[in-house]
Amino acid sequence: MNRKLLALLLVTLMTFTVLVGCSQPAEEPAEAPEETPAEAPEETPAEGNAEGYPDKPINVIVSYSAGGGTDVGARILLPYVEEELGVPLNVVNKPGGGGWVGWTDLTNADPDGYTIGYINTPNLITGYLDPQYNRTDKSIDSFDLIGNHVLDYGAVAVKIDDDRFDTVEDLMEYAKENDLIAASTGAGSDDHIAQLRLNQEFDTQFVNLATSGASEGKAALLGGHIDVWFANVGEVAVPNENGEVKVLGVLSEERSQFMPEVPTFEESGYPGVYTWSARGLAAPDGMDPAVLEILVEAFDKAINNPEQIEKMNEMGLAVHHLKGDEYYEFLESDVNNVKAVSELLGY
Repeated sequence: MNRKLLALLLVTLMTFTVLVGCSQPAEEPAEAPEETPAEAPEETPAEGNAEGYPDKPINVIVSYSAGGGTDVGARILLPYVEEELGVPLNVVNKPGGGGWVGWTDLTNADPDGYTIGYINTPNLITGYLDPQYNRTDKSIDSFDLIGNHVLDYGAVAVKIDDDRFDTVEDLMEYAKENDLIAASTGAGSDDHIAQLRLNQEFDTQFVNLATSGASEGKAALLGGHIDVWFANVGEVAVPNENGEVKVLGVLSEERSQFMPEVPTFEESGYPGVYTWSARGLAAPDGMDPAVLEILVEAFDKAINNPEQIEKMNEMGLAVHHLKGDEYYEFLESDVNNVKAVSELLGY
């Protein structure tokens, strides 16, 4: 076969191959798989992180002077809380301003669980409702609540050797005709409200002398600087038993279990005036919920410890434990009680 013929055959063969290839249907491009939208991860409610808490001492602000009812109760309770938490709890007394020196520091503290404090009502409430103090940004919601510790009814005492007064009636009838200087734990305190209520209801003339705490009121009475000491059962029971003061009556519907021999104002003929101091524990608003729960549980166990209750009873301090919603609702009722006497308080 000559070369021309061979070349012709090769060209023919190549042309045929191309034509055949072009006649085959083209493959359709593979379809891209449909994209399945990624599922958003389920949101888990924040539970907080209390890992390692507490790992250092905790400061407990008491907004009254050492030796008063709040201070004494705190020093009885806190060793039992220390057993639950495993760290020291240090009482820090910050008296002044009717309690608001300490409460201001408490609300301004870092809500890390290492600064907590006692809150006292109605004193706390009157201190932010009174417009002259310009505390409109404060309320019971300024705190994360841990639990109530004590409910302490009002009581009225005089010097043991004051022969003007042996009964509630002696005091009240004298006070209708004479000004009597009467100590309280501050303007707007339960003691001050008691004076105002008695003045309103029975035309007495008790004149308030605000002090930084019950211990100062007691000192003023024993020193002869005042006529009457308006305080609470837990602050007068032991001095009464020791013969330091003479408690004339209590401002409750029933006699106190700690001074059963002392009559109520009601049974003495002066009904309708009941006052008390509630003392509980709180932290600055904004605390990690898990840390708050640790504190709530620790104080719950400590407050309900039978040994703690017995020691409180020995000092005339009535344990009245509340926590959670029950405590919040109790404080709300105290707010309403203060609002009901706001006119007497001058606002």
